[in-house]
Amino acid sequence: MAQLLIVESPAKAKTIQKYLGGDFAVLASYGHVRDLLPKEGAVDTEHDFAMRYAEIARNSKHVDAIASALRKADGLWLATDPDREGEAISWHLVELLRQKKLLEGKPVQRVVFHEITPRAVKDAVAHPRAIAMDLVNAQQARRALDYLVGFNLSPLLWRKVRPGLSAGRVQSAALRMVCERETEIRAFVAREYWTLSAQLEQEEKRFPARLTQWQEKKLEQFDIANEEAAEAIRSEILADLAQQPLQVVKVERKQRQRQPAAPFTTSTLQQEASRKLGFNASRTMRVAQQLYEGISVGNETVGLITYMRTDAVNLSEDAIAALRDFVQQHFGGEYLPKEARRFKTKAKNAQEAHEAIRPTDIRHHPDSLQGRLDKDQWRLYDLIWKRAVACQMAAAQLDLVAVDFAAGGHWQLRANGSTVTFPGFLVVYQEGKDEQDEDDEQRLLPAMQVGDRPIFHGLEAEQHFTEPPPRYSDATLVKTLEAHGIGRPSTYASIIQTLQNREYVAVEQRRFHPTDLGEVVNQFLVQHFDQYVDYGFTANLEDELDAISRGEKQWQPVLKEFWQPFHQRLEEKANVSRSEATSEAIDENCPECGKPLRLKLGRYGRFISCSGYPDCNYARPIDGPREAPEPVGRDCPDCGKALVYRQGRYGRFISCSGYPSCKYLESLNAAKSTGVTCPECGSGELVEKRSRYGKIFYSCNTYPKCKYAVWGEPVARTCPRCAWPVLYKKSTKRRGDELVCPQAECAFHFPEQAEAAEIEELLHEYQPPEPKAADEKGESSPKKSTRGKKSSTTAKKATTAKKPAATRKKPSPAKV
Repeated sequence: MAQLLIVESPAKAKTIQKYLGGDFAVLASYGHVRDLLPKEGAVDTEHDFAMRYAEIARNSKHVDAIASALRKADGLWLATDPDREGEAISWHLVELLRQKKLLEGKPVQRVVFHEITPRAVKDAVAHPRAIAMDLVNAQQARRALDYLVGFNLSPLLWRKVRPGLSAGRVQSAALRMVCERETEIRAFVAREYWTLSAQLEQEEKRFPARLTQWQEKKLEQFDIANEEAAEAIRSEILADLAQQPLQVVKVERKQRQRQPAAPFTTSTLQQEASRKLGFNASRTMRVAQQLYEGISVGNETVGLITYMRTDAVNLSEDAIAALRDFVQQHFGGEYLPKEARRFKTKAKNAQEAHEAIRPTDIRHHPDSLQGRLDKDQWRLYDLIWKRAVACQMAAAQLDLVAVDFAAGGHWQLRANGSTVTFPGFLVVYQEGKDEQDEDDEQRLLPAMQVGDRPIFHGLEAEQHFTEPPPRYSDATLVKTLEAHGIGRPSTYASIIQTLQNREYVAVEQRRFHPTDLGEVVNQFLVQHFDQYVDYGFTANLEDELDAISRGEKQWQPVLKEFWQPFHQRLEEKANVSRSEATSEAIDENCPECGKPLRLKLGRYGRFISCSGYPDCNYARPIDGPREAPEPVGRDCPDCGKALVYRQGRYGRFISCSGYPSCKYLESLNAAKSTGVTCPECGSGELVEKRSRYGKIFYSCNTYPKCKYAVWGEPVARTCPRCAWPVLYKKSTKRRGDELVCPQAECAFHFPEQAEAAEIEELLHEYQPPEPKAADEKGESSPKKSTRGKKSSTTAKKATTAKKPAATRKKPSPAKV
């Protein structure tokens, strides 16, 4: 009988099955198979933190398939991901199968590989081991900590701030970073300073030279503080130049080496993909997962990169040898350093014995994969491939040049530049920067010697103002989290995504801005749970988890040390009033009654209100007194009062001036066209709309005549299985970008870039979803909110199975 080998994803299973042949049956667990019970008591704090697990319902059919295959197999092999989470998934699967009494007399083996190639997989199978319980216990402790924080702190936020909020051990520390940076920016006071720069020319090449010395003193940033001082200096320099020409008084040349960066870790890959490709952390990890699990290359399917969750920068000796051979053959001996480069991991607690992220085979040149990878896959692979090659290449050689100019004894101009004398690794790759400031070293200067007299083209005084620290980008937030030791490589993407999903931060021009809600949540946590959102405390917990994974500590005492003071703080803060949690005093009194004003959180954000409410109704926006609404110039068709323009959460709209007595309104935002004909009525067009809570959906523009709607962006493409004329786009962490049939009884899905042959193969293997029972949870169509209704039918409606798209009730139009 064949052996049964378990991996996490079906794509990986398909690849590995080809490597192992008929001796093994390879199945996927589809990620986690068991998790803590989603209710109080899942972690029993009274009985040594005993943890109560339950099988994950959505994966039960995959567990059943594994159980069925195991009955016919001679043994179980566990090949989940080579990290703590993967180790825990293997353990949970074994526990489930043991409960089903399927492991009696059957050996269980754990195998680990860091790249999906025939050699790596077969070598791992040849050297199995037992499940590492230290790693499992570290993951159990992490899950228990996250549960204890989330299950106890989140409900407190629901009661004190707003329903539906969440707080997490790591996400709250990340939110604090974003909010503190915003506080720095608001408190920042710009300071004026001036610089003087001359435009010079030598050998028909122009270049700038900046004033660096005045009155025989080196100029500091704020020495020229205003326009008057700048103009006085400028006039004196011009007077000197009228009497004698500017000439070179000093030329300094230095040789410098620039060393290549280490190969990628998870965090540096996320940072560089953000800088160079514009990918956020989630997108980077999703695409990297696809490259790791397997891509069809020629006649074989192979993983193109090594495991992408790692904080190690070391490379295997085989990989180093292959990289050096490649450099020798394609660039020549001068580009190959005498000694191989071996990088040392600087991360405080680098996990497990991983390698850095690198190509599994350096011979898979990015150019040879054009057309075989989609755009995102190719760009990320190209980045990883170039960084790996560059790390084993010779250093770049640069000549740095600094030239001083003068025409008098008490002032001096300086021009800086550089020349690359030997490019070294720069012919392949150059690391990106977070802030693209002007770099004088990148400027090339003409050859000059002492005594040369360049042509003078003028001297300009330029005003500057100091700038506040920049808001965090994906790259800089990941870099800062790593620097503080908060989180782990596999968690950065989910931390950032959670902050966005909870609407604690908004992304504008690829920078994170805290929302009003995020600032209120952070204020509450910092004020009442400061220790638990402290960077040092969060990082110290990571150290404790690392100690557990190394077998140096037991996990129950670590949880006990955390839980006792945390539980005591929860009890102390249970009586904090909602007003105290959602408002803060400001140094200003009400202009109407004289009582103190407070900054409060309302339905649509923060505003300033009188503390004497409801006796005093004074309120205004944060940015100043509320202006009188602008009249439209026509009357309300419902009540006859004047219509006015107002500003709402999603932009301007027209409202009756008699609001709230009259609630007539008109939208000013035209629905965005998709160009897709409605598949139900055949005459309307599906257009983009927004629900009352801001979620985008797509519905027929003939509403209410036709009420057809879908959540995802529609595509005018026929379903290959049921011939429904419209599909919609969907992106998931596990499967990436897909096209999905909106018909619930079909729900066929396939990769967006899939070719006809791949779709045909998927059709052959596809099993349509079984009809869901009336009490089973299902995804609902966009519809009117029932928020605020307390009838017993609310929960029942939320769990009713989705009807086929052609027959289910369609949404009402979103209100402005």
